[in-house]
Amino acid sequence: MVRRVKTDPAPPPELLSAAVQCFGDRLSTAVRFAGTLTTDAVVRGLIGPREAQRIWDRHILNCAVVCELIEPNATVIDVGSGAGLPGIVLAVARPDLTVTLVEPILRRATFLSEVVESLDLSRTTVVRARAEEIRARRLVEPADVVTARAVAPLGRLAEWCLPLTVVGGRLLALKGESAADEVESYRDVVAKEGGEKPVVRRCGVGLVNPATTVVEVIRSRG
Repeated sequence: MVRRVKTDPAPPPELLSAAVQCFGDRLSTAVRFAGTLTTDAVVRGLIGPREAQRIWDRHILNCAVVCELIEPNATVIDVGSGAGLPGIVLAVARPDLTVTLVEPILRRATFLSEVVESLDLSRTTVVRARAEEIRARRLVEPADVVTARAVAPLGRLAEWCLPLTVVGGRLLALKGESAADEVESYRDVVAKEGGEKPVVRRCGVGLVNPATTVVEVIRSRG
């Protein structure tokens, strides 16, 4: 049995300014989500107990700063949402976005649906499916932006996610130190799937440390 982790869901003092800049008057909703991540998500095996201690710097703010790459009123598909990172975070920080959370595993999809309801995220929906099923079954209309965090290597993401974007839309893949290597390794796969040359972006520079690394791929053709 997994024990609940007792931790204050509010951002620590050293991260409060960054949290306010990312969430503004939605900060209280973000804190509620943090509370869910550090309790129910741990109990249900969606977040590791050790990760709960770093929920703001390692997870919530790491995802929130990606908002700077997303235009106003965009449609977003978050592939492999898991515990809602980054999809729920983006929906909280940016209520102008229309967000679809795609998650194939039942217990995770159930958790996401509960969170969407409890946080009253009226422009967010959950679809239980694999990414490759979305297009084949026409479950979701192509989006302006498709996001993915810790889901798969860039080559696989290009195959799954670029078909889910409109032409001119973008894949935003949240990556770690391997980003540059993945860009080099999977350049040909990205091109085959209709993507332009991948570009490594740094989000939240001067706001979070380390800045969030995102590989951006624009879909140039169908």
